[in-house]
Amino acid sequence: MSKSKSTRRDFLTKVGQGAALAATGGLVWSYLLQQQARATPFALRPPGAVSESDFNAKCIKCGQCVDACPYDTLHLARAGDHIPIGTPYFTPRDVPCYMCPDIPCKVACPTGALEPELEDINDSRMGLAVIDVENCLSWQGLRCEICHRECPLTDQAITVEHHPRRISKHAMFVPLVHSSHCTGCGICEKACPTQEAAIRVINPRLVQGKIGDHYRLGWTIETPITQEFKSKAKTKEHSTTKRGLDYLNEGEL
Repeated sequence: MSKSKSTRRDFLTKVGQGAALAATGGLVWSYLLQQQARATPFALRPPGAVSESDFNAKCIKCGQCVDACPYDTLHLARAGDHIPIGTPYFTPRDVPCYMCPDIPCKVACPTGALEPELEDINDSRMGLAVIDVENCLSWQGLRCEICHRECPLTDQAITVEHHPRRISKHAMFVPLVHSSHCTGCGICEKACPTQEAAIRVINPRLVQGKIGDHYRLGWTIETPITQEFKSKAKTKEHSTTKRGLDYLNEGEL
């Protein structure tokens, strides 16, 4: 075999190997992108994170927000974490966001992936706490309410309501989450005493619906009619309060 033919064969072999490697790399990269797309809805981002599509475009995976967090809440996703590799996230059950007033993670972000306009940490929406009523101690009739007591926005993000019990005249005190105030910090999830947290922070898109702009909730609109209705309701409430009711025994005082 001549030297020229050997050289040509080696060249073609290397070209073939390069093409195979490129194809394999493309398949691996495509798989990673698909995995990231599926994982994105489950990622809990730092406070002030912009919409997920914009976040993935702006985040350069530098880790400065992670370094700035004083509680080691944030981590950069690694391969196998089921979250886009290199992006910051946190797991509330391990370490929640402790709501730093100066929002150091946002300040450290160099690209605007964490909203620069966010000034009040209470306005952040990292996720939404959702209660598993089948495993929540309070919803089973036991006195717990730890999530309510630990919530940084007590009586705003989480309130406690009195529900009558069927087997007795004593009431249950059950926690309710209000999405209008819940920041998704996860302190409630961390504090939950059940073996597996009965309250968990997840992406709101996984649980929240949308009524639709074509529905009109008339009672929420300020008109002379609704004002008159509210006035009558307040008068009736005042009358009931004045007379007094024994809630537990379902009778008048």
